[in-house]
Amino acid sequence: MTTLLHRTGKLLASIVLAVSVWIPSGAVLAANNDPIVLVHGFLGFGPHELQGTGFKYWGGFNDIEAYLRTSNGSHQVFTATVGPVSSNWDRAVELYYQIKGGCVDYGAARTKQFAVYGKIQKPSGKCWAADPNNNPNHDELALYPQWDENHPIHLISHSQGGQTVRTLIELLENGSPYANEGDSPLYAGGKIGWVKSATTISTPHNGTTLREVIISSMPKMPELIGLIIQATGLGGSNNPVYNFKLEQYGLEHTPFKDRDSENIKDFINRTKAAPFWKLENRDSGLWEVGPDGARELNSWVKTSPNVYYYSIANHATEQGCFFCRNDTDRLIAPFQRSIYQYARDDMIFFLKDTAGGWVVPSFLRSGMGSYTQTDPSRVQVNDNWFVNDGAVNYISMKAPFGQPVRSYDGNSIKGYWNYLGYYDNYDHLDVIGWQDIKYKPTIYPIYDYITNILYGL
Repeated sequence: MTTLLHRTGKLLASIVLAVSVWIPSGAVLAANNDPIVLVHGFLGFGPHELQGTGFKYWGGFNDIEAYLRTSNGSHQVFTATVGPVSSNWDRAVELYYQIKGGCVDYGAARTKQFAVYGKIQKPSGKCWAADPNNNPNHDELALYPQWDENHPIHLISHSQGGQTVRTLIELLENGSPYANEGDSPLYAGGKIGWVKSATTISTPHNGTTLREVIISSMPKMPELIGLIIQATGLGGSNNPVYNFKLEQYGLEHTPFKDRDSENIKDFINRTKAAPFWKLENRDSGLWEVGPDGARELNSWVKTSPNVYYYSIANHATEQGCFFCRNDTDRLIAPFQRSIYQYARDDMIFFLKDTAGGWVVPSFLRSGMGSYTQTDPSRVQVNDNWFVNDGAVNYISMKAPFGQPVRSYDGNSIKGYWNYLGYYDNYDHLDVIGWQDIKYKPTIYPIYDYITNILYGL
């Protein structure tokens, strides 16, 4: 009953927030019908993965893409699939080619910068066909090959996906900040107007302290994950269940059924202790979702004056209390301090252990709800960072620090982050429907709210 009440409360909260800025004019809603591309976050996956489960990144056991295709008219909506642990540069490059068509080129200068970690500029296996009638290699079809300034798109993203779409816009308009990247059209810049809007949901624009909490607790965790990925052959893009799409680091592996050319022992010997998984590698998503990595990304990825930006925030922790009753999970945190934040009882289970004042189980090791950082050479983290959604700090979701932001008042302004507000008691995966019951989604009003704004631009 408690969970039902919480879910009902979340539905009502989403409806109230949407209605509070509703623009009723039918003429406004028909201003454009440009395609939407959904971009997943860190450790995310595409619609062709987790086959046989019926579970989707966007919607859980429901389907946000399918819903948006027919909600309030007929629309083009696509779901992108990019590297789940890759840097935002690599993810943005993959997103570009996946939409437009062609074979991925990570750039000559960028590749040279990270060659010590095994970076490959033009790995095989990452191509999308722009023309279904000219596809001799039977590549996946590009999502929207006609994409240009006369055929713009809307980008809607979750979590790290927000950093990725910002990086893509920067590259489209201004090209590479490094030296000559070669002949890829992406790095030429000048592609003004290709992206009409970028909407970010629960994005760590300024990083998340979850990275620091996990690394401080398990400093060898990335390398351990790397060994597991290598041993199971999840590096490349052929596995229908889940894969990490790391061809650019030579970590692809022949599928289990076709391993005549390289047995598992040879593969592990080739890729063990792969440099990509080293913490000092800054060409990775794990670096850029942390506060220091996000600051580095934000130093060159700026807010474009040519794009409408929107952001949505959420949080699912509560202030601690020792004797008083609150809605936190008392099994995870039976003893609480009022200066810290703690995971709500209805937060998805695998986010709870690190969201509160202490990591569970540990001996008083700081979780996101109490983590601070005072090293002057790094991003300063104080109690303003304690409120979180289990994966991202609330302070990080509104906009990148120092870039223009305003509260949305029914009017959209280009070159600003039009902040759409926050969803209380929604954890990081509630906002994409992971805890919704099949055929009974509560999160669709969030996306109606967003798309009614976008189609009115």
